[in-house]
Amino acid sequence: MSITATESSVEAPAATTAAAAPAAPADPAVGDVGSGVRPSFLPLILDVAVPMGSYYLLKSGFGMSTVAALGWSSVVPAMRTVWGVVKERRFNGLAGLILFVNVVGLLLSLVAGDPRLMLAKDSGVSSVVGIGILVSVMLGKPMMTTALKPFITKGDAVKTAAWERLLSGSERFRKFERTFSLVWGVALFGECLVRIVGAYTLPIDTMVWLGTVIMISTIALAMLFSGALAAGPMEKMVEDELAARAR
Repeated sequence: MSITATESSVEAPAATTAAAAPAAPADPAVGDVGSGVRPSFLPLILDVAVPMGSYYLLKSGFGMSTVAALGWSSVVPAMRTVWGVVKERRFNGLAGLILFVNVVGLLLSLVAGDPRLMLAKDSGVSSVVGIGILVSVMLGKPMMTTALKPFITKGDAVKTAAWERLLSGSERFRKFERTFSLVWGVALFGECLVRIVGAYTLPIDTMVWLGTVIMISTIALAMLFSGALAAGPMEKMVEDELAARAR
């Protein structure tokens, strides 16, 4: 009996100590990735995906006219643009561009009669977006950065901090940033020119399907070249920055 009692008295403090030991804190970086992805992609979703998606949904899904679909799909970018100016004292370039594109689309939708002119006007949106992106590069505020940053940082707070350090301290990094937008601006504007030339030189029946092929090919080439010339090197610089900090 005395031996059993003695063993119990020895084991009890150990159990108490184990129970009282606090659990190891979770790595904050793990939680930051999941929670940061949503906020980082939110501007891109609100400024681009929502207006574009609502346009096609209203036009194809609900049978609205082009004018009505463009009008209703302009509500979100219009509100975002006004909110940025009034509340945040800044101009939301991406939302403003999408709003402007919709307004141009509304005006072009009034064009009727000449089938070749109807084919050419379809490229008007690409030209407006392309010119807007090129102007943003010249002004030193590349517009495509809004789409690029979330894909490189993945919403990770550590990667986002590395991005900000490189953006403020590395001219090479800023050059890649400008290059990314420049590739997309040139590609979209070039697509517009090719489709206009095709609309007035090729048979109408050919351009009806070829216009879509040109658009898809342009997007694919822009993704390929912007990734090789800018996004890829920028992602590597972010990784190198993190590795240097870890040493």
